Amino acid sequence: MNIQRLLGDVLRIGDVSEIVDWRLAFAAEWAARHPLRVLALAAAGVAAAVWFYLRRQPLLSRWVRLTLSALRGGLFALLAVLLADPVLQISIKQLPKPSLWLLFDGTESMSIQDRLPAAAEEMLAKAVGLERPAARPAEVIPTRQEYVAAWLRRGADNVLGRLAKEFRLRAYLLEAPDAVRPLSLGDDDAKGPDFEGLAGQLAAKGRVTALGRGLEDLAQRHSAGNLQGVVVVSDFDQNSGPPAVEAAGELGVPIYTVGVGPETAVDVAVDLQAPPMMKKAEQSVLTVTLRQTDLDGTTATVKLSARPLEGPAGGPVVAVGTKVVPLASRSTTVDFPFIPEAIGRHEFIVEVDPLPGEVVDDNNRASREVNIRDDYLRLMYVEYEPTWEWRFVKEVFHRDQLVGMRGFRTFLRSADPAVRASNELFLPTPAPPRSEFFATDVIFLGDMPAATISGRFCEMTREFVEKFGGGLVVIAGSRFGPGQLAGTPLEDMLPVLVEGRERPANQKPFQLRLTADAGLIDFMGLGADDAENRKAWENLGPLPWYQPVARPHPQATVLATHPVDTCSDGRTLQPIIAIRRFGRGEVVYLGCNETWRLRRRYGELYYRQFWGQMIHRLGLSHALGSQKRFVVRTDSQRYESGDTAVVTVEAYDANFEPLGADAVPDRVIMARLKRPDGGGDAADLEVVALPQVRTGVFEARIPLGAGGEYQLRVEDPLTRTESEAVFNVTTLSAERRSAVRNAALQRSIASATSGEACDLVTAQDVLATISPTARPEKAVKVFPLSMTWLCLGLGLTLMIAEWALRKGANLS
Repeated sequence: MNIQRLLGDVLRIGDVSEIVDWRLAFAAEWAARHPLRVLALAAAGVAAAVWFYLRRQPLLSRWVRLTLSALRGGLFALLAVLLADPVLQISIKQLPKPSLWLLFDGTESMSIQDRLPAAAEEMLAKAVGLERPAARPAEVIPTRQEYVAAWLRRGADNVLGRLAKEFRLRAYLLEAPDAVRPLSLGDDDAKGPDFEGLAGQLAAKGRVTALGRGLEDLAQRHSAGNLQGVVVVSDFDQNSGPPAVEAAGELGVPIYTVGVGPETAVDVAVDLQAPPMMKKAEQSVLTVTLRQTDLDGTTATVKLSARPLEGPAGGPVVAVGTKVVPLASRSTTVDFPFIPEAIGRHEFIVEVDPLPGEVVDDNNRASREVNIRDDYLRLMYVEYEPTWEWRFVKEVFHRDQLVGMRGFRTFLRSADPAVRASNELFLPTPAPPRSEFFATDVIFLGDMPAATISGRFCEMTREFVEKFGGGLVVIAGSRFGPGQLAGTPLEDMLPVLVEGRERPANQKPFQLRLTADAGLIDFMGLGADDAENRKAWENLGPLPWYQPVARPHPQATVLATHPVDTCSDGRTLQPIIAIRRFGRGEVVYLGCNETWRLRRRYGELYYRQFWGQMIHRLGLSHALGSQKRFVVRTDSQRYESGDTAVVTVEAYDANFEPLGADAVPDRVIMARLKRPDGGGDAADLEVVALPQVRTGVFEARIPLGAGGEYQLRVEDPLTRTESEAVFNVTTLSAERRSAVRNAALQRSIASATSGEACDLVTAQDVLATISPTARPEKAVKVFPLSMTWLCLGLGLTLMIAEWALRKGANLS
């Protein structure tokens, strides 16, 4: 052991490259400022000792007196030095090892047992030092994490052990969605890292692979230290969090990616595309997409079915169709025509029978929720007098198969009362009985003066949107404007803030400007792509006027603005189209009733698309028609084993007034639950009581265990009919929905950071190429060593020597 290593052990620092200097100094302030004081004090002590023994002890021999003088003088000098708090200042240079971090995947996908070809499995077992396949039972297949643990436990050939001689290793586990967890590598530097202990700390419990967030967390932990690389051991099946490649770049060091799991595996995944709304007795088409790997030339059996999610319980599951599909390419689509016969919310389920060799079959199933209407959506348009917007909206929805003549009703304030009474298109009042009003799906409120807007209409409209999830479209006109709603219950529902004094701005025509958020809202997308969307909105042409407002509501999303005019703050552009969620529903604001100009060159093409997509969005956000009176909801359609389902019933009487507990037998709504592990007989159904949590709302929490389909049948206490809620529980998380390693992401991370990609078989060779770059020599550091104990030891030695000499000379 050289002097540098010895000094490093004494000082508890590593990588000492050179001892630059050393000198004695004093820590006591009186001595540090004037070291000669220590010398003077020591000299005085020595002089006193010499004087005492040479002058006051004449009977001793000369050599004894000299020796005793030297010992006592040395003791006095040490006492002077001890009072000065002596320290030895050693100046050294360090050549520290650079850091290399290890990040291990600790998510559930690492517990997958890959079925590999015999040759590939034997090669992998040899590479990680695991027991050969021939020496273990055939049914025992190691998990991905077990292969990683065996790789860590390798003996002298462990490449990480060799890297530990040149790098300071730190290890982390990626198992949480928001951070990494440090792992212990042991504290004994002499023996090196404890890879056996590290292997024992690996787990596979994380529910999602947020690799990007994990790398961001490492970047935050990386300060000014000499980090020279990161080794990531994972299957790279990222399914949550920010993009991993961008997060990897934030570290600023090469990342070496060690892939676990096969790049290809026998697998078939299925997806289902279905329209959000279908009409009863009219044909619709559902499209199933099959994606497969290593199954060319085989066939898959695809089954499509539909089941009701609400309405009368016990409705049969409808078999839409079964097809045997040849798998000739990586992606295959197949269409299923379907004519619905029942109304309400339905879940369409597509399933593919598991194929031989599949490791993961959770992706063999997909589902989509579709709303099936019997005949029409119910729209109510409230307007003061006929406008071009009113005329063309009416015409569009009269010809719409989901609305039709029966679905569109209007209250026109300027219409002759006799016409309103005789023509079924017109409503006699905008505030009909509650049973009729709340059967509406979307309300359009046009340019109405405040004097014609009744308080009852405002209160019911607010309740319709906030509690029942209805849709409201406020269309500003040039005659009165949205300021007429100031001071009414509708004012704070709007996506804009109004003051009541606004007047139309018609000084200069303007071209509507779409915001970046417009692309997030379905009804703002006109056409098949961005180019066509721009063409459609440019077709609107210059708008002659708009209604200015104070500013957008803080909770609103502005979709289109005036190109230059601003709000009262002088910065925010005037909103022309905006949307806002209010309670369970949504409110759309149009700053002018001029969208009919979309018909200018292309007829109803884009005009119909704009309004059709809008009413689909607003009309499908709640239970439809009279079904809003008794609604059974769960907080999710899919759960995992161990979750708790929250079931909520919103109950109203025939007049759509909230149903109180006093009107319900035993003050609770009763339901029956069929679990997947229970029988189908009535005696096997679990009784669930839903107590009232507030007027009109009843709720229960149901612990979920076994995976499968759960059916909850809830009895309407007024009609004695049953409504049904169906939901699924899966025992597999998103981590087990892919059987292969995401090799593309793995290579992208390595390439973007100038690292290298490999797998467990080639990791020994690839990681062995990692070598420290020029190790920056740290500046000279000064380490003070206290000399107090040394002085005390020397003093004690002098005292013992003096005592022994005096005793030998027979001095008391």
